[in-house]
Amino acid sequence: MALDLLSGDAQTFAQKVWASHVHLHHTDPERLVGLLSLDDVDRLLTSSALRTPALRVVQDGTVLPSSQFTRSATLAGAPLTGLVDGRKVLALFDGGATVVLQGLHRYWPPLTELVRALELELGHPCQANAYLTPPGSQGFARHSDTHDVFVFQTHGHKLWEIVEGDQEREVLLEPGLSMYLPTGTPHSARSQEVTSLHVTLGINQVTWRQALRSVIDGLLAEEEYDAPLPAGFLDDPATLSAALGTRLDGLARQLADADPDLFATAHATRFLTDRTPVLAGGLVDLVGLADLDDATRVERRPTSACVLREEAERLVVLLGDRQLRMPARLRAPLEFVRDHPSFTVGELAPWLDEGSRLVVVRRLVREGLLRIARDR
Repeated sequence: MALDLLSGDAQTFAQKVWASHVHLHHTDPERLVGLLSLDDVDRLLTSSALRTPALRVVQDGTVLPSSQFTRSATLAGAPLTGLVDGRKVLALFDGGATVVLQGLHRYWPPLTELVRALELELGHPCQANAYLTPPGSQGFARHSDTHDVFVFQTHGHKLWEIVEGDQEREVLLEPGLSMYLPTGTPHSARSQEVTSLHVTLGINQVTWRQALRSVIDGLLAEEEYDAPLPAGFLDDPATLSAALGTRLDGLARQLADADPDLFATAHATRFLTDRTPVLAGGLVDLVGLADLDDATRVERRPTSACVLREEAERLVVLLGDRQLRMPARLRAPLEFVRDHPSFTVGELAPWLDEGSRLVVVRRLVREGLLRIARDR
């Protein structure tokens, strides 16, 4: 599980978050390095077609203008701008600049899978950036972030200075050690005698303030709240006060009658249907559907959710980026799919005949919940 990899057991992490403590966790270095190695970053910078804003360059606390490390080109006669120029980036890095890879969860598969798993465990939107810093350099001065952060090192080491309350502490981050920083924790980091590469996972927390505001905004959508304020209240504020009191009383009654179950379900449904689609291998899966049979092994796509809800005599399957409506009679086989990361098509035989199970599995592959198992 993503949370176990980054922070140890979930209960310990929850206690640390509740207490707003910095939390350190040791794990297998190879598991973290495998998510984004120095070689991986080399390929991204020198052998791919990255464009801004997927990359920033920072030197002495200043974000450099993109004109210093990008170029223009054409594709089929159409202009392309903001292309990262690998030679320029390497020169800036060699001169002491920190290279920041932004939004890696959108285009680097290992971090895509980790971020999606973290989102599904926490219920909060997450993101991934990486920071490549030459020896003896510091990208940003001391600052604090407006979101929680997991940090882990994948190459070299970096000395972090962290402020907790009125105490300052130092942490030497190296491969195998991950660190959790709560929102608002002042920190800075400097590479030591070797090049440093670390990844940050940002957790954009949905707060109670946002949740309650969403409930109230839903109530305020009624037409009666679209009426204008009464004229003349500038001279006689009492005319506004009386009308405001009436509406506050009405809103209070509406809040008292609001159904928390309805809101919670709607919020979870929105979260489980608006994530970015992640369909790596989807084309190969579509081509392979023609050869599907009972012996074919399929597996749950690790970036997909599989939450089942009953709705108006239909079964709703929430996938993370969308929802499916299936016949209610498919609950048992879909519960089997939800509970088994990998299985053969024939294992659905207790609930579906041969033709039906092939139809269902093909549908779930097309929708991105399942993929055809193969050596990966």
